[in-house]
Amino acid sequence: MTSEPPFSSSALDASIDHTLALEYWSAIPSDLNGMLGGYPQTSRVDLQGSANFLTKLLRRGASTRSTTTSSKQTPLPPLNRVADCGAGIGRITKGLLLGVARTVDVVEPVKKFTDELVSGLGSGHGQVSAVINLGLQDWTPEPYSYNLIWNQWCLGHLTDAQLVAYLRRSPTPNVPPPPPSYIIVKENLSTDPHQHNIYDAEDSSVTRSDAKFRALFAEARLRLVATEVQRGMPRELYPVRMYALRPE
Repeated sequence: MTSEPPFSSSALDASIDHTLALEYWSAIPSDLNGMLGGYPQTSRVDLQGSANFLTKLLRRGASTRSTTTSSKQTPLPPLNRVADCGAGIGRITKGLLLGVARTVDVVEPVKKFTDELVSGLGSGHGQVSAVINLGLQDWTPEPYSYNLIWNQWCLGHLTDAQLVAYLRRSPTPNVPPPPPSYIIVKENLSTDPHQHNIYDAEDSSVTRSDAKFRALFAEARLRLVATEVQRGMPRELYPVRMYALRPE
């Protein structure tokens, strides 16, 4: 692994290779162990942390649109349409998003993963409305069509410029009717003692620092609404942070 200062991007950007990344993931087994790098036991705590973060976010948004004191006690309305980006075999789609949305679009470049996702869907899980086999650098969402765009453990495969461009073309509805809408980023953070970004040649990805993410969000003209560290992950793994973003 190699590292560089948080606001220097040229060296690491030049190292990111989408073809190599696709070859790496295409060789990974289509199961939970493969998706989570040999740590399948982290799925439960990860999904619970995501669910807690999202629930607080949506309840806070609902409370700002209500004049009653009991708004936090009422059931949250389902989101109309959400996207699971870097969806893999659908761990987040099935474990979180289908429980909060009427429809889910999955965006994942590795077709064997989405084939596993679709074949694993049972009754009562909601509806996966579209399967999009593209990398995020090549995906253009329908304008203002999603209540929620969830990005987890996939943005390290984009260069800084690609990430900013992707975030700029991923606007969520920013006007009523409710519920409010968000872009979620949940990613590993660099553990370099100087907060340098880290390049992993095995899967051709970059692990960014918190400062770097915040700078790129600002460049993409997104406002940081809420952020939390994921708790309960093994200490030998990278720390994980969740960010909720909305257009400026």
